[in-house]
Amino acid sequence: MFSVPQSSKSEFLDKARQAREERKGQKEKERAAIIIQALVRRFICRCRLQKQIRKEIDDYFQASETGTSKRNALSIFKIARKLLFIYCQEDKMRFEKLCRAILASMEVENEPKVWYVSLALSKDLTIPWLKQIKDVLWTCCQLLKNLKPDILQDNKLVTLYLTMLVTFTDTSTWRIVRGKGEALRPALTRICENIMGHLNQKGFYSILQILLTNGLARSKPSLSKGTLTAIFTLSLRPVIAAHFSENLLRSFLIHIMSVPAIITHLSGLTPEVKTHDLLRKFILFLSREEQCSDICVCLEGSHTLCLLGNLIHLGYLNEKVLEEEANHFVKDLTDMLSYCQRYVSQKKSNLTHWHQVLGWFSQTVDYGLNESMPLVTKQLQHLWGVPVIRTLFSDVLSKKLESQEPTPPPPQPSTSQNNLPVKNLFKRAFQKSASVRNILKPVGGKRVDSAEVQKVCSICVLYQTALSTLTQIRLQILTGLTHLDDLLPKLWAFICELGPQGGLKLFMECLNNDTEESKQLLAMLMLFCDCSRHLITILDDIEVYEEQTSFKIEELVTISSFLNTFVYKMIWDGILENAKGEKLELFHSVHGWLMVLYERDCRRRFTPDDHWLRKDLKPSVLFQELEKGKKRAQLLLQYIPHVIPHKNRVLLFRNIVTKEKESLGLVETSSASPHVTHITIRRSRMLEDGYDQLRRLPVNSIKGVIRVKFVNDLGVDEAGIDQDGVFKEFLEEIIKKVFNPALNLFKTTSGNERLYPSPTSYIHENHLQLFEFVGKMLGKAIYERYDGDVGDLGLTLSYDEDVMGQLVCHELIPGGKTMPVTNENKISYIHLMAHFRMHTQIKEQTAAFIRGFRSIINPEWLHMFSTPEVQRLISGDNAEIDLDDLKKHTVYYGGFHSSHRVIIWLWDILSSDFSAEERAMFLKFVTSCSRPPLLGFAYLKPPFSIRCVEVSDDQDTGDTLGSVLRGFFTIRKREPGGRLPTSSTCFNLLKLPNYSKKSILRDKLRYAISMNTGFELS
Repeated sequence: MFSVPQSSKSEFLDKARQAREERKGQKEKERAAIIIQALVRRFICRCRLQKQIRKEIDDYFQASETGTSKRNALSIFKIARKLLFIYCQEDKMRFEKLCRAILASMEVENEPKVWYVSLALSKDLTIPWLKQIKDVLWTCCQLLKNLKPDILQDNKLVTLYLTMLVTFTDTSTWRIVRGKGEALRPALTRICENIMGHLNQKGFYSILQILLTNGLARSKPSLSKGTLTAIFTLSLRPVIAAHFSENLLRSFLIHIMSVPAIITHLSGLTPEVKTHDLLRKFILFLSREEQCSDICVCLEGSHTLCLLGNLIHLGYLNEKVLEEEANHFVKDLTDMLSYCQRYVSQKKSNLTHWHQVLGWFSQTVDYGLNESMPLVTKQLQHLWGVPVIRTLFSDVLSKKLESQEPTPPPPQPSTSQNNLPVKNLFKRAFQKSASVRNILKPVGGKRVDSAEVQKVCSICVLYQTALSTLTQIRLQILTGLTHLDDLLPKLWAFICELGPQGGLKLFMECLNNDTEESKQLLAMLMLFCDCSRHLITILDDIEVYEEQTSFKIEELVTISSFLNTFVYKMIWDGILENAKGEKLELFHSVHGWLMVLYERDCRRRFTPDDHWLRKDLKPSVLFQELEKGKKRAQLLLQYIPHVIPHKNRVLLFRNIVTKEKESLGLVETSSASPHVTHITIRRSRMLEDGYDQLRRLPVNSIKGVIRVKFVNDLGVDEAGIDQDGVFKEFLEEIIKKVFNPALNLFKTTSGNERLYPSPTSYIHENHLQLFEFVGKMLGKAIYERYDGDVGDLGLTLSYDEDVMGQLVCHELIPGGKTMPVTNENKISYIHLMAHFRMHTQIKEQTAAFIRGFRSIINPEWLHMFSTPEVQRLISGDNAEIDLDDLKKHTVYYGGFHSSHRVIIWLWDILSSDFSAEERAMFLKFVTSCSRPPLLGFAYLKPPFSIRCVEVSDDQDTGDTLGSVLRGFFTIRKREPGGRLPTSSTCFNLLKLPNYSKKSILRDKLRYAISMNTGFELS
C-alpha cells in the first residue's frame, strides 16, 4: 500500500549511527576525565608524600647536625630507605648527607649499635640491609660517572663516593671485626663479595674507566694520589675476590689497563702495581690467541695502544717476570700490534683518521686521548729502551767473544774525494777497534728449530711489527734499537751461525717457502737491515772508519758481500718479479741497507777492489737480455747496477744516448743531415750570450748539433771552424762561470770543498731560469760525452745564516728558537735541520736545476751510476793523465812518427818537465778538456793526433808529398822558432812545428798552453 522512500530510510540509519558515535565519544571523554583526575590526584598525592618524606629526611639530618638527636644504625637505615624510595636528581645533596652519615657511623668507637654495618648481623634486617647498601653504592657509581675531577666541588664528591665504595667492598676498616668479632670476618667478607658481584653486573668497571679517563686522559692529571690509589684498589678487589677469574681479568684489562698511562701514574703510588703477580697473570691470559683477539676487538686501535703501553711499562717495572715470561710477553705484544697494523693505512682517505702514533688509521680514533698520547708514547719507548732490550735479547747479548786479529783491507789510492792517507787511516782504525772489542767469531752452527733461534726470531718479529705499525715513532724505535753498540754486531754473528755466508742459503730457501718459521727468519734479517741502515746513516766518518762504532770495517765488508749476493739472487733468480707484501718489504730493507754501504764505499773506500762486482754475471748476457726486454735484467740495472763493471755501464749509457739520437734524427746519415743551431758568443759576455741564445731553444735542439762562433774583445770573429771542439770549450767555460761562488748561484761549504745552491740566489731576477739553464748545460755535457771541472753539489748544515751581511735565524718548527735541543729531541733536530737546509731553503733552486738537467738526460739512465760515478760521467776521470795510454793511441801526420826526435822530445817534456797541472792544461789545449776520457784515450773520438806543420794556420793547405817528406827527414824550409804550437780541438789535433831544439819546443809549448786566447796563437 504505502512504501517508505529509500532516501528517508538512509537518513534515518545515518542519524542513528551518529547518535551512537556521539554517545560512545561522550563515554570515552568521561572515562578519560576519570583517568586524568586519578593521575592528577595520584601525582598530587605522590608529590605530597615526597615532600613529606623529604621534610622528614631534612629534619633528620638537621637534628643530627645540631646534636638534638643521636644517630644509630637503625635510624640511618630507615632514613636511607625513605631517600632511596623517592630519590631523583634534586636529592643529590640529601644523598651526599646520607653517605656522610653512614661513613661517620662507621668511625664511632666501641658503639656497635651505631655502626651502619652492624645491621648485616641482624637476623631480620640482613637481606633488606644488603639490598640497601647495594642500591646506595650503585647510586654512588652513577654519580661518579658524571663528575668532573678537575672541578673542586666535584673532586670532593669523588672522594666521598669512592670512600663509600672502598669502605663497603672490604672488611679491613670495619670495627665490628676487631677483637672478638674476628670470627665474623669470613661471613662479612662473603657479604662484600656479594656486593662487588652486584656492582660488577651493573657495570662497575665501566664507571671506574670513565672516572679514570676523565681524570688521567689529559696533559695534567686531575686525580689526586689518594683518589687514584682508591680507584685502583677498588678495581683490583673484585679480581682478587674471584681469584683472578678469566671473566674479571678480561674486564680489568678492557676497562682499567686500557686507561692511558695508568701504570705511569700509579708506579710511584701503590705497591699493588707490582704485587699479586699481575703482569704474569695478564701475560698468560693474553697468550691465548682468542682471548687476546677478543680484547683487541673490544678496545679497537686507540685503546689497544694504551693497553699495550701499560703492559710494556709493567714489564719494565717487573724485570724478573719479564725474563721468565719473555716468550709469552713477546707473543702478546706482537698479536696486539698486528691487530692495530691491520688498520694502519699508508695514506689519507675518506675512511681514515689521523693518529699521533699510528698515522692514518682506518678505525675510529678517540681524539679525547690526544692529550695523554705523549705519556703513552713514553711508555711504549720502554720496549726499545736498554733494560727491556737487554732482557729480551739476553741470548744474543750474552754471546761469548773470541779474540781474532782483524785483517785490514788493502789500502786504496788517495783521490780528490778521499784525500786522507788511507794506509795510516786503516792502521789507526784497526788499532782503535781492537781496543774497543774483539771480532765475533761464530762457533759451530745453530738449528733453525732450536728454542734459542725461535725465541730470537719471535723477538725480531715483535720489533719489526712495531716498526710497521707505530709509523709516527719509527725513527725513535730504530734509534732505541741501535743504542747498544754490541746488539747489531752480535745479532749479525747470530745470523752467521745459521749457515755459511751469513746463512745465505737458508734465507734464500725461506724466500721460496711460505711457512711461519720462514717468515720469522726473514723478519730477523729485515730487522737487522733496517736497524743497521739507520745506524750507519747517522754515524759520521770518524765513527765508522776510525772508532768503528758498532761494526768493524771487516764486518761491514762481510755484511756488504752477503747483502750484495742476497739482492742479486732475489733479482736474477726471478723472486723479485713476483714478490709482494712481506717479501717485497724484505727486499727493500735489504736493498736499502746495501745501498747505504755502497754509497759510503763510493764516497770513502773500505772494501777491496772489485768487491761489488758479480763474477758470475757476464755483461754480454745482461745486455742481450736488456735488448730482449727481460724483466730481471731491467730490475738488476734499476737496483744494483754496480755489480756490472763501470766500463760496461758507461758503454751501455752511451749506447742508450746514441739510440735516442738516431730516433730524434740527430745523427748524420747517407740520406739526411741533422739540423745545426749556430750561436755567436762574445768571450767577455759568455754566460749572458749563451743564456740568451740557448734558453729559448727546444729541448731537441739543445740535444742536437750546436756550433759556436767566438767574438774576441775587439769585436772580431775568432779563427777556427767549430766541429764540436769550440762548443766543448764554450760549455766548459760557461759551467765554470755559473759555479763560481762570486755569481751567487752557488755557495761553498765552510771548508770550501763543495758547492750547494745559494739560498740567496734570488738577487738575480731570473735565478730559477738560470738554474734550469745550468741543469741543461750539464745534461748536454753528459749527453755529448763532454767533460767539465764541476765539483759535487753538496749541502751544509747551519742554523744561522749570513744573508747579505745580516744574520737571519731560521726556525725549524714554529717557536723553535725558544726550544732547547735536548737528548730527547736531538735526533728530531738533526732530521729537521737536514730537511730545512737540504730541501725547504733551496727547494725552488734545486727543482729548477733538476728540471733543466732532466729535460736533456732521462733520470732512469743515471740509475746505473753512483754519485761519484755521475760526477766522473760529467767531468771525466779525475785520475792523472796516463801518458803511456795517450802515446799508445796517438796518430801522426805530416811526416811525424813515434821515433821522430820532435815527438820523442814532446813525450819527454810532458812526462819529465811538465807538472800534473801543466799536463792537464796541455790536454785541454788539444782536446778542450783538461781531464782524460772516462774509459781511457782509446775512447777519445776522433783519436788524438799530432801533425807536422811548416806554415801558419791561415797559410796551411794541408799535407803535401813534399811537406811530409821534409817532416819525416827533418828538413826545414826555414827555422820555425818564432812560431807557436797550435791545435784544432774539434779534431783533437796538435799542430807542431819542426823545432830544432828541445828547449825551444818546451818553451813554446808551455807558452801556448798557458794562453787562453782561442784560435789566435798561430
